Amino acid sequence: MALSSFYKRRKAGSEQQPPGPTPYPVIGNLLELGDKPHKSLAKLAKIHGPIMTLKFGQVTTVVVSSASMAKAILQNHDSSFCNRMVPDAACSYNHQEIGMVWLPVSTPWKNLRKICNLHIFSSHKLDANQDIRRKKIKHLLAYVEENCRVGQAIVIGQAVFNTSLNVLSNTIFSVDLVDPTAREFKDIVWGIMTELGKPNLSDNFPLLKKLDLQGIRRRMTIHYSKIFEVFDRLIDQRLDQRQEHGYNTSTESSDVLDTLLNIRQDKSVEIDGNDIKHMLLVLFILFPFLHKFQVI
Repeated sequence: MALSSFYKRRKAGSEQQPPGPTPYPVIGNLLELGDKPHKSLAKLAKIHGPIMTLKFGQVTTVVVSSASMAKAILQNHDSSFCNRMVPDAACSYNHQEIGMVWLPVSTPWKNLRKICNLHIFSSHKLDANQDIRRKKIKHLLAYVEENCRVGQAIVIGQAVFNTSLNVLSNTIFSVDLVDPTAREFKDIVWGIMTELGKPNLSDNFPLLKKLDLQGIRRRMTIHYSKIFEVFDRLIDQRLDQRQEHGYNTSTESSDVLDTLLNIRQDKSVEIDGNDIKHMLLVLFILFPFLHKFQVI
C-alpha cells in the first residue's frame, strides 16, 4: 500500500479538510500512531478512507494511503504539494535554505535540480559508475562468505551500511571508507541519520523549536560542523591535486566532486563552495535516508 504524508499548517476552520479521527486536546492523534505507525495508519485508513486528516500535536497532517489517490495528488496537484515540512533537526547551519531536499520550488532549487539531472543522476553517469557498485557488492558477498566459513556472526545492518557508504564515497570522492582513517566519517554519518530518525517534539509543537528540549538540533549542529570540516579537507585536497596536475575539465573523467568543481569553475550554473558542501551532505546522507524511509 502506497503511503504519502503531506504536512501543511493551516488556521483552524480556514479550509475544509478530509475526515479523520477526532484529535485529543494538545497532543492530537499522536497516541493513535503506536509503536508501528504504518500499521496504525493502515487501520485508520480502513475507517476514514484513503485520504484522511490527523493532528500530530499542533501540526495538521493529511495522510494518503491509496495508489490512485497518491497519483492524483502527485500528478494533478503537484504544484500544491511539492514543498515539504522541514524537520527541525535538518535546520542546523541553515541547511533548509540551501539543501536541495528542503528548498521550495525556486530558482536555486531549479539550478540544483538541473545539476543532479544533467551531471549526477543522468543515465551516462549512472552507467559509468556501474563497475563501482558491482565491485562493492562483490566485496560484501566475499565478506559474508568468509565469515560463514569461519563461523563468525555478521551484523548485517552494519555490513550493508558500510557497503552503501563505500559505494557513495567512491562515486563522490573516489575514496574507499574501509580505510581506518575514515571511521570518524562513518561515526558522523551514523550520528546524523540517528538524530534525523528520532521523534522530535519540535516538529509536532513548533512553539518548542527555540527551546530544543531534546537537544537534537544542538547535536545535529555538532555533526554538521564535523562533516563540513571533512568536506573542506577533501575539497582542498582535490583543488591542490587539480592545480598540481593541471586538471582539464573537458577531457578528464571525473567523480561527483570534480563535476561540481567544474560547474563552479565554468559558471554554467551559479553555485559556490557552500552550495557544494550542502549538496554533498544531501547526496551522502539525506537521499539515502529519505529513500530508506520512503519520504516523498
